[in-house]
Amino acid sequence: LRHHFALVSAVMVLVEGDYCPTVRHRCLRYLDDAAGGAFMGKNRCAEFATEVTCAAERQHRRFCIDRDEYVAPNDELPLVEQSWTSSKELCESLGKRLCFESEWEFACEGEQMLPYPYGFIRDAKLCNHDQTDLTRRGKMRDLRVAPGDRPKCTSPFGVRNLVGNVDEWTQRDGFVRPWRASMRGGWWLAGRNNCRAAT
Repeated sequence: LRHHFALVSAVMVLVEGDYCPTVRHRCLRYLDDAAGGAFMGKNRCAEFATEVTCAAERQHRRFCIDRDEYVAPNDELPLVEQSWTSSKELCESLGKRLCFESEWEFACEGEQMLPYPYGFIRDAKLCNHDQTDLTRRGKMRDLRVAPGDRPKCTSPFGVRNLVGNVDEWTQRDGFVRPWRASMRGGWWLAGRNNCRAAT
């Protein structure tokens, strides 16, 4: 959960530049072998080519976004287990709104169209993803980290933890109910966890 256009005090980041609606990346090597039956198959790209193609006309964007995932008062970790509707209502109660997918993507990848906010090579030491020890005694482990715990998990605009840690609700551009919601960034599991991945 991350907000757009704050009207109350929070650390905000200005995002301004030319956004590409359709980006084409090429994966040079994967972490998982689909033929070997790995859990993720060919979904986790270890290294992308640095030549990136914008396959659509760029659009100028200017907006503000929370630097960090939302943390509830008297808590230290990002809020989780919220529906899209309750997340939207929480944002609105704070005088804010959910980000559109295009805003979230641009805040993550920057004008460079990076596949990961930190670059072209996947690095789970920088962001909280690729955790594999997900359960203990049959229960899901809570492996969230506080917003400042991974200072290098930062986008070109200075937005933190856009991939990994927790899934973030967004509003899909141009879509209406029931297809208006998507989760971005992935959580701490071994998922795609890149700037264009969506659920």
